[in-house]
Amino acid sequence: MSLKIVKYGDPVLERKCAPVEDFGSAELKQFVDDMFETMYAAKGIGLAAPQVSVSKRLTVIDCSAGEDETQRLVLINPELIQKEGSQTGEEGCLSIPGFREDVTRAMTAVVRARDVEGKVVEVSAEGLLSRAMQHEMDHLDGILFLSHLSPLKRDLIRRKIRKMVKAGEW
Repeated sequence: MSLKIVKYGDPVLERKCAPVEDFGSAELKQFVDDMFETMYAAKGIGLAAPQVSVSKRLTVIDCSAGEDETQRLVLINPELIQKEGSQTGEEGCLSIPGFREDVTRAMTAVVRARDVEGKVVEVSAEGLLSRAMQHEMDHLDGILFLSHLSPLKRDLIRRKIRKMVKAGEW
């Protein structure tokens, strides 16, 4: 079942999420499946629970955008345990549709998290996967990619969104 993606301005997007404590349940597995379905329908490569109004520390990522099932990644209660280097590249966000900007993040990242069953997993990533993990983990702390932009760029985007809201287009 496809879920509704909330847009910038919804307070759930700027709140720190609570940890997931119930692992292995049918509800959790269904929620993860629904998140993948929602992400694929929106043509995204990552989706965090707060983007579908659930304030829990859970994210799904698939840099193949559904082309390669082995790339599906579920990170529950993730922690960034190591990062190195630097990369700058264009990012967008399913909760801020229509806006893309260059963001600088670590080139490589190591994340420790749990899977749906509660088993500890460690993921080492570089490039796009590293960027996606960092972007989605920011969501779990109530941080949007706009926070990584210059104040000027951030203000310009916020003004454009306010105009869209007034016009009923947001």
